[in-house]
Amino acid sequence: MFVGLRPEGERKMRTSGCRNAESIVRAAIERVDPMKMIAESLVLDESVLQIRAAAQTYSVDLADFHRVIVLGAGKAGATMTLGLEEVLGDWITDGVVAVKAGHTGNASTKVRLVEAGHPVPDRNSVHAAREVLRLAESADEGTLCIALISGGGSSLLTLPASFEGMQLTLEDIQVTTQLLLGAGTPIGEINCVRKHLSGISGGRFCRVVAPATLVALILSDVVGDDLASIASGLASPDNGTYQEAYQICARDGIADQLPKRVREMLLAGMRGEIPETPKPGDPAFERVHPLLIGTNSLALDAARQCAEELGYNTLVLTSRLTGEAREVGRVLAGIAADIAAREVPLRKPACLLAGGETTVTLRGSGKGGRNQEMALSFLEQIAAQPEAFRGVSFLSAGTDGNDGPTDAAGAWATPSLAERSNRSAISEALADNDSYHFFDGVGGLLKTGPTNTNVCDIQVLLVE
Repeated sequence: MFVGLRPEGERKMRTSGCRNAESIVRAAIERVDPMKMIAESLVLDESVLQIRAAAQTYSVDLADFHRVIVLGAGKAGATMTLGLEEVLGDWITDGVVAVKAGHTGNASTKVRLVEAGHPVPDRNSVHAAREVLRLAESADEGTLCIALISGGGSSLLTLPASFEGMQLTLEDIQVTTQLLLGAGTPIGEINCVRKHLSGISGGRFCRVVAPATLVALILSDVVGDDLASIASGLASPDNGTYQEAYQICARDGIADQLPKRVREMLLAGMRGEIPETPKPGDPAFERVHPLLIGTNSLALDAARQCAEELGYNTLVLTSRLTGEAREVGRVLAGIAADIAAREVPLRKPACLLAGGETTVTLRGSGKGGRNQEMALSFLEQIAAQPEAFRGVSFLSAGTDGNDGPTDAAGAWATPSLAERSNRSAISEALADNDSYHFFDGVGGLLKTGPTNTNVCDIQVLLVE
């Protein structure tokens, strides 16, 4: 799952701190391997399936149903599917799961995988949504539907909303998604907008599945693990409104740039002319059981254990890291300098861990992702005061293996990288949001390949 670094010449340039940071990230990702988590969470005793989730245990007798179908979407969809097939075997009768293109892992035997676009949806995303709904519509009271949900599902299952006299297009959704991403809108708020432009998200999927029993196995890529936000709340009621969705766009300065049909739909929803998303108490959720089986906190626990085994004094700062990536990078650099100079808040050798999901407001036309931008901001601080960062290694990486629209999971920031870099080039790349090309040029990228899991990001700060 984790293929490591390339090429060999770049590997040889890594410091021991970098190698340790990579080992810590590797441990975090391996802990949230979806196949492993499903094997730990699901136990089948003859026909009784018991699911041990983060906060509850749920049991269901498969013999009470004449069909068991599998539906879902997300970057971890392929490995979640394989894990479920290993547990349930011939109990599964049919299934469709949407996955990110290239994130198929080993081929599924019983459930059809449909590859689609992320983070901006494509035609395959619409096809995947229609295929999932087609099978969902066939469900009846004797059907058990197991939904496999992970981050990325919002884009991978895209069905432009349609009401009498109003019909969105794929292009409408694509443009709106790009505007929200470019504005640095937090993922929870992006999903609030997307839910109100979708015919499948925000609990609408549950209305189609009803009256079947729906058990959702959920892998969280959302800070705080809000079930209504993960994959835009496929299996959860929605507390948001059209008014909130429009206000998000207005606050972030993109309301006037929205496609005409999108703006008209949001305004029509505010006036009550089209139906809202299903809210708590809606009959659609009477037989819906959402179960959280994987989180960023689990990954951080494994990272902490690995760091301690490597001999570091370790502190997990937070699993809820948010904000502008470059600003977070500067804050973490300040903490690193304090540890290096005064051993506060940790004694050396020190390992500070964090997890979450930051954002990037696009100011330039470069290429990169939030982890690479955070590392570049950190590197800028090292370049400004190299003597303050002796023994410091910083790595920020996405657990899914893809940081933004790039083939890198993230990037390093170290004194040796700063020495090989031109300080003005660092600042220019940061101004142009061009972290990918900068780090590619100096050998600072972490490339893991698709990991087929997704629980936000991990930051590892080491001070030797």
